[in-house]
Amino acid sequence: MPIDVASARGPAGRGKAPSAGRPVLAETVEVSLTFDDNRLASLVFGQYDQNVAHIERRLGITGTALGNHLVLKGAPDAAERARRVFERLYARVQKGGTTLTVGDVDGVIQEVTVQGNLFPSAEIAADPGREHFEQIATRKRGAVRARNAAQSEYIKLLRANELVFAEGPAGTGKTWLAVGHAVSLLEQGHAERLILSRPAVEAGERLGFLPGDMREKVDPYLRPIYDALYDFMEARHVDRGLQTGIIEIAPLAFMRGRTLTNAVVLLDEAQNTTSMQMKMFLTRLGENSRMIITGDPSQIDLPPGQKSGLVEAVNVLDGVEGIGRVRFRDVDVVRHDLVRRIVTAYEKAAHGEGEHDRNPNPRRRPLA
Repeated sequence: MPIDVASARGPAGRGKAPSAGRPVLAETVEVSLTFDDNRLASLVFGQYDQNVAHIERRLGITGTALGNHLVLKGAPDAAERARRVFERLYARVQKGGTTLTVGDVDGVIQEVTVQGNLFPSAEIAADPGREHFEQIATRKRGAVRARNAAQSEYIKLLRANELVFAEGPAGTGKTWLAVGHAVSLLEQGHAERLILSRPAVEAGERLGFLPGDMREKVDPYLRPIYDALYDFMEARHVDRGLQTGIIEIAPLAFMRGRTLTNAVVLLDEAQNTTSMQMKMFLTRLGENSRMIITGDPSQIDLPPGQKSGLVEAVNVLDGVEGIGRVRFRDVDVVRHDLVRRIVTAYEKAAHGEGEHDRNPNPRRRPLA
């Protein structure tokens, strides 16, 4: 892949020292990339060059794509970062040959940014594959790489600990990656069963009486887990696993009195557990089992005044050996860029609510 780099300066950079008070124009460089395969280059650039435009906005550079040729212009650091992003995207489509999503592009940008912060440029050039984000692999999806540093840390903790707490807002991949990790352990023979659960608590609305058998009653609560399962496993394998008991999906109430051995146990929406339920669930862990607990403490649907079992557990168990904890933030949302901006707006509103409600100069209304 031929690469050309040219440097240019504005008027202040023509060999003369800038005079006092005269603005200094920032240095810009031009980087040219030529990819070997036109078809793969088109996958990297995206439909109507949408990936190029996205990287322009994220990194503050300009990019011009023509056929298999790409010209990048911008500040030296930004242009170099963009070059590594496009090279890594090209390597990814070479390996997989699939269309890239905006989330994939954002993940590579994050990966390259972390790599640049940790290692000098010389080390990166000598070892371009260094400090990749962690990944999980299943038979259906193949390798799924983390899209940000928090997700990469999450996958590391899942591998290293018997119990992992994952907290954070919607759209950060807490449940999705947990299910993917659980499926990979099942397929590799490290676990014999998948047990997936969540508390049956309505999100601010009363659903009333639900007809049908137990599975039909709890399905609406467990639908997000089903969706993740079908993402990582073939539908026929999911259905067979449900029929044979290799995959068990049940409400939290059905966990009482059991000892769960040789299993991966996932509790989703754990912010809606009570203290008693959480203690009951944690003590179900048996030999050769792993437990993953996910939730968003900002979306507690318990009755007013009732303490969340998730909030209590992460405080009580802080520092206990064998327990990992990862906290996702609004900047870690990968579902859709608009979702990230929505979560950020709500976070800002929540933090400013107390001060906004307090009037620093209170005035009494005049008496009528």
